[in-house]
Amino acid sequence: MPKPKQSVNRLAHNLVKRLCDHADEFGVLVKKMPSGATLIDTGIESQGGYGAGQIITEICLGGLGKAKIISKRYGDLELPSIFVYTDSPVISTLGSQFAGWQIKSGKYVAMGSGPARALSLKPKELYKKIDYKDTSDVAVLVLETSAEPPEEAVAKIGEECNVDSENLFLVLVPTSSVAGSVQISGRIVETGLHKLTELGFDPKLVTHAFGYAPLAPVHPELAQAMGRTNDAIIYCGTAYYTVSCDDDEELKRLLEKAPASASNSYGKPFMEIFKEAEYDFYKIDPGLFAPAVFVVNNSKTGKTFRAGKIDVEVFKKSIKLQA
Repeated sequence: MPKPKQSVNRLAHNLVKRLCDHADEFGVLVKKMPSGATLIDTGIESQGGYGAGQIITEICLGGLGKAKIISKRYGDLELPSIFVYTDSPVISTLGSQFAGWQIKSGKYVAMGSGPARALSLKPKELYKKIDYKDTSDVAVLVLETSAEPPEEAVAKIGEECNVDSENLFLVLVPTSSVAGSVQISGRIVETGLHKLTELGFDPKLVTHAFGYAPLAPVHPELAQAMGRTNDAIIYCGTAYYTVSCDDDEELKRLLEKAPASASNSYGKPFMEIFKEAEYDFYKIDPGLFAPAVFVVNNSKTGKTFRAGKIDVEVFKKSIKLQA
């Protein structure tokens, strides 16, 4: 598969510089740690917002995708939404955006996503599958967190990425913030491609992708915010892929298993499912974590397939919509 001419970290770094240079405009706070690493707070002590969430989405995509805030109707519900597209879907999503790096240091835990993963190769199996590794002297990592990482965690990230601390940029985004809601819904294409990959489809056959999902209304409690942001994709998200493969029948067979509705856990707000699982993620069917709708166009045969459904009523329950 052809590699991008520039690394995902270097491309994303251009976006990070824009975020830092216009910190007031984006409502973010920029801080230098004693080690020299740069922290960009987009919703912990700062206000953040839609603009910050949009550029964070593009940072997560390694500068190889575009995001835009739009208004979209789901049944009788009009909601702000995010539209994402990429012409380098494998590297931008699985090679960068996927939240595949758990950062742990003492009591501190955060999920890491974005281009720095392509330096640390987290997880290695996925990078072997997509045949990609970045080389860069600058690293950019997005942390889903409600707290600043300790120096030990920052040092470990720099070490894993093999970059000097002053060339490490960490974007901090809490789930219970506007920017957090935006960047999670902005994972609509990545969520679908990861699901197809888990089902056995070769992701390198995907040539183009776009998707959209509503932005979940903010909730101050982390668990509730997590539930809502998951439901935005599970019940209202649509992902569209252009692929180039020889076997339409196999493609159709896999696609039938891809949408969230194919999971036995489907049909109620995520928080109810989580509660029934005794708040243990490992007891939840991983097949639930997928877009509501998949549309796949096979450019080799010209055929287009669709699977899944939008269920706005469940999403209304999830966000506790008041009549």
